[in-house]
Amino acid sequence: MNQVTAEKGGGSFRGIKLLLCENPLPPLDEAIAAAQAEVPHGNYYTEPYSAPLRQLLSEQLGVPERLIHINAGSELILRQLFVRFGQQVHLLTPTYVLFPEIAQRYTETRLPADKDFAFDLGELAIPEGTTLVVIVNPNNPNGGIFDMAPLPDLLRRHPQIRFLVDEAFIGLAGQSVVHLVPQYPNLLVTRTLSKAHSLAGFRIGYGIFPEAVADDLNAHNDAYPLARPSQAAAIATLQHEDRIHARSTQLHAWTEALAAELRALGVKTYPTHTYFFLADLAPHDATEIAEQLRRRDILVKPLNDPALAPGFMRITTALPDDNRRFVDALRVLLT
Repeated sequence: MNQVTAEKGGGSFRGIKLLLCENPLPPLDEAIAAAQAEVPHGNYYTEPYSAPLRQLLSEQLGVPERLIHINAGSELILRQLFVRFGQQVHLLTPTYVLFPEIAQRYTETRLPADKDFAFDLGELAIPEGTTLVVIVNPNNPNGGIFDMAPLPDLLRRHPQIRFLVDEAFIGLAGQSVVHLVPQYPNLLVTRTLSKAHSLAGFRIGYGIFPEAVADDLNAHNDAYPLARPSQAAAIATLQHEDRIHARSTQLHAWTEALAAELRALGVKTYPTHTYFFLADLAPHDATEIAEQLRRRDILVKPLNDPALAPGFMRITTALPDDNRRFVDALRVLLT
C-alpha cells in the first residue's frame, strides 16, 4: 500500500480514526435529507456541469460562474492540473503526500520544524524551469497557515509560472485567495467539501481557475460530474456556512485539548489552526506506535517524511470520547 492509498481513511475500518482526510462530524442533517430526497430520482442525470451548484458557488465566492470547475473530488482535479502543468513542480514540504507522487519532477522548499513549520512566502525562491508552484493553505500535514499577502507579487514576478493554491482546509482557517483568480491568469485555486463540510464520501471537489483553464477542464470532463445525492448534499450544506464555521471552531477546540493531553504525556506537538496537528513521539518510532494502536482498533498515520525524524505522526481529532480512548492507549504504549 503506497502513501496515497494509506491516506484514504481506512476504508472499511470500524474503529477510531484519527486520519487527516476525514471530519469526525457527520454531514449536516439538511445535507442528509437533501441527498435522501434525490435517491428516488437516481435514474436521471443532474443538470450539465452541476449548474445549480456552480451558480451557488459563484454567488458565494463572488467570481464568474465560468471560472468554476466541479468534479468528483478534488484529487481528480489536482491530478488533471498536474498532467497539464506539473512538468517541474516546486513544493513547500512537508505537504500533501499526493503531490510528490503525481509531479513529473519536483523541487522543494522545506518548512522549518524548528520554527513550527512557519514560512514567509515573501522569501520563496523559485528554481529556474519551474512550471507549477503549489501552496497548501492551511498546510497539510501540520495545520499551519500562510500569510498570503506576498502572493500577488509572486504572481506578477513569475507570469509564466502557474501557482496552485490548494484550499482544501480553508473552511477551517486561513486567508482565501479565490478573489484574486479573475485578476491573474497564472493563479489556480482548488477546494473540496470533504473537510470542514463533512462530505468526503459524497466526492465533491471544485476549482476556481482562469477562463482558459476552466474552459479546458469543463470541456474535457464528464458533463455530469456528480451524482444527484452528492449535488443536493453540497447545495444544502453550503446554505449553512454559519453552522459549518461553528462546527469548525468546535473541532479546533477538541484538537487543542487533544494536543494538550499529548503534551502531558511528554509528546511534542506543533501549532495548528485546523482539526489536525503534527506530534513528535521521539524517542519512539511513529510507525511502530501506529501499528500497535491499530491492534487496539485505533487508526492513525505516521508522517513517514524522510527529512524528519521517525517519531513524527499526524493526528486528527476524533470525537471527545474517542480522543480519550486514544490518549489512554497511547499512555500505555509510551510508558
